[in-house]
Amino acid sequence: MAARLRIRQVRSAIGYKRDQRATLRGLGLGRPGRESELEDTEAVRGMIRKVTHLVRVEEA
Repeated sequence: MAARLRIRQVRSAIGYKRDQRATLRGLGLGRPGRESELEDTEAVRGMIRKVTHLVRVEEA
């Protein structure tokens, strides 16, 4: 079974570029405090890398 990641948005996306806000939506987030649990894949890792300043990641 693949590992899972728990992603929590810790900062607002206000003032950041539109593509970063769209990346948060793609991760299932949208406002600070929201959490999402996703499979640990290369695509998800790339999305996290793009918004690393807005989220906190831990293994589930």
